[in-house]
Amino acid sequence: MNTSSSHMAIIKSPYRNIWKLSWPQVVMMFFHFAIGFVDVWVAGRLGRNVQACMGIITQAQFFFLVVAMAFANGSVAAISQSAGAGLFRRVQRYVGLGLEAGAVLGIVLFVGGLAARPLLFGVLQIPAGVEDVARYLFNVYLFILPAYYLFIISNAIFRARKQVMCPLYSIILVTTVNTLGDLGFGLGYFGLPNLGYKGLAWATFASVLMGTLFNLLVLARTGALARKSFAPWKWVRCALPYLFKVAWPAGLMQLIWHSAYLLLFSITASLPSGEVVALAGMSAGLRVESLFFLPGFAFNFTAAILVGHYLGAGEPQEAKRFGYRILGLGLVVVSVVTALAWTWLDDIALFVAPDPAVHAVAVSYLYYNLAALPFVVVSMVLGGALSGAGATMYQMGVTGTSSWLIRLPLAWYLGHVFFADAEGIWIAMFISMVIQSMAMLAVYQFAPWQRFAMRGSTRKKTTGNPVH
Repeated sequence: MNTSSSHMAIIKSPYRNIWKLSWPQVVMMFFHFAIGFVDVWVAGRLGRNVQACMGIITQAQFFFLVVAMAFANGSVAAISQSAGAGLFRRVQRYVGLGLEAGAVLGIVLFVGGLAARPLLFGVLQIPAGVEDVARYLFNVYLFILPAYYLFIISNAIFRARKQVMCPLYSIILVTTVNTLGDLGFGLGYFGLPNLGYKGLAWATFASVLMGTLFNLLVLARTGALARKSFAPWKWVRCALPYLFKVAWPAGLMQLIWHSAYLLLFSITASLPSGEVVALAGMSAGLRVESLFFLPGFAFNFTAAILVGHYLGAGEPQEAKRFGYRILGLGLVVVSVVTALAWTWLDDIALFVAPDPAVHAVAVSYLYYNLAALPFVVVSMVLGGALSGAGATMYQMGVTGTSSWLIRLPLAWYLGHVFFADAEGIWIAMFISMVIQSMAMLAVYQFAPWQRFAMRGSTRKKTTGNPVH
């Protein structure tokens, strides 16, 4: 089926095709969640020191992966638009460029991470009693950075080419290897040597490495990765700026968002009273809430794919309509899931927070934040659409403004002054998410975000391409 007939088939039954792209990604996100859950569960059985180190190092690792996630956004925008335009040689070259960039950046950050380790440990305030455990985990996680970068970017490449089953198979493999490794080498199950926290670290290493090798093998077997994928420097010099143009706002947005969450923890930890219980309830609530984010992430990915393809095909109005269609389906799915969860809200909170005082705070947190989920979906889906168009600058502006200029000041005022308890912080989170979603909706409806698509990416206008 050629590109034009493929687009027509999607337009004739849009919701069926949106769901066809989305459901494997919903399942994929649950496997991502399972990896973290197993790591935390096993670490908890190895002692509080290991569990504490695992949490700290996992947060630190995120900052090393921001660049990979940013370049993954750039790859999705470039490849989906090129595929939509039917420029398959350019698709192949952007596959090669994305992987080359991932390998180089992974190695650079690995070396930089080793050099910056003493400074980073000082910032993280690693307690003296657990420093050896933290250093070992950190070192192993640094060694896997180059493969991790290739894993993240290769999964983005599959999504951009609408091959959404490949990342699903890949994450199933990673989850299986990680789980068996955690249980086997972390706890000594299956007759394997009990290596404790070292087993946890090497289980992560082995699982990510196997997932990366699987992805590269599939890319090679499908012809997406071949000798022709590695273009001459003349082409790379023209093509790389677009990747960077999309990537740097996406990466900065991630840093802004997560640093705002860290400061929100700080505001909660410094409440006038009940701060310890509030912090514990917030942590428990976040763990539950993260489950309900998973469908939103899947629809975010789908929006990026389809909007990029239709912009590449020279159909900006159809691209915009698909963003709204995906948003509508996402709202239905998340609203149904949230309504079901609301019925058992108290029992769900009890599962993660058995302490009565912490349980009460977790219920309060979930009450406001589950109510905000439809607004979260608006931001996530339309943010994905803007990402597929390469308009990550708008996404960064809306997210940064709502988190730093609305959420954090309001959380401090309501939590520390007006209510003087944690409920004021939860209300601030709800209000800021409503404002953020309305701002994202306004940007999507009225801003000229289609102009961020690659010049010449459509069949109607081919001048100015990096190179076909």
